[in-house]
Amino acid sequence: MEKFTLEILFQIIGIGSASGLFYNNDALYVIGDNSGFLYEYNMQNQQLNQHALIDNPTQNIPKNLKPDFESLTHHNDTLYVFGSGSTENRNKMIEFDLKSKTVIKKNNLVDLYALMQSFGEIKPEDFNLEGAIFDGENWFLFNRGNGVTNKNTIFTIHAKKLDEEFALIAVNYKLPKIKGVRSSFTDAVLVDDKIYFLSTAEDTKSTYDDGEILGSFIGRIDVKTMKIDFTQKITSTNKFEGLTFYKKKNNKIEFLLCEDNDTELLETKIYKLTLPVK
Repeated sequence: MEKFTLEILFQIIGIGSASGLFYNNDALYVIGDNSGFLYEYNMQNQQLNQHALIDNPTQNIPKNLKPDFESLTHHNDTLYVFGSGSTENRNKMIEFDLKSKTVIKKNNLVDLYALMQSFGEIKPEDFNLEGAIFDGENWFLFNRGNGVTNKNTIFTIHAKKLDEEFALIAVNYKLPKIKGVRSSFTDAVLVDDKIYFLSTAEDTKSTYDDGEILGSFIGRIDVKTMKIDFTQKITSTNKFEGLTFYKKKNNKIEFLLCEDNDTELLETKIYKLTLPVK
């Protein structure tokens, strides 16, 4: 692959453990996996607003209680924020209206997550959703294979709503390794008919406990074949967990990325990744 560039674009004070991004009209929406808020950052005037996603939200919810919001996706004027499903507290999916800036529905996906675990042959302790895409007809949910079995799985759910009757497909992937540790999905975004995904190598056998960060990759999957086009290592030190499309110009595509610093520090660096379009 031709040369990529990765640079720090800016820093946001007031957000910690960033785990998901969505960029739209100079506004950057951010979730943190230990926070009960959706953050809205205006990139022009550098103003940060926060919107409650749960009752009595706080900035740093204890690990055993947090909803673990790890991924968000959008369709039309709705943002969908997903809990990881890695414990019983983490089964929420929140629907947020971008026009009124309010929560319009709170969903409990415990039954859907249990069905996905059974269908994908993933043990509850290895189930950890960290990426989500919705194209209006299909939901793509990405299981991060950082448990013992390394089950990096993309679940495709054919349904307009997750509480309707649906068809379910599960595809497993072997992602690249760093120092013998296999990387695992941490986020994904759909651009045209391609899925761009992030994966991180973290030296742990637990979906709950953190480990040493060995690096992260960007990769691409063709939606029609669901096969990987390429993977590219982009860092040896960062645990990138959020990915959103930014711009496309001059045969280059730009993404914004965020990283989970696994601390209670309320600072988030936003990175820009530029790749050649091929």
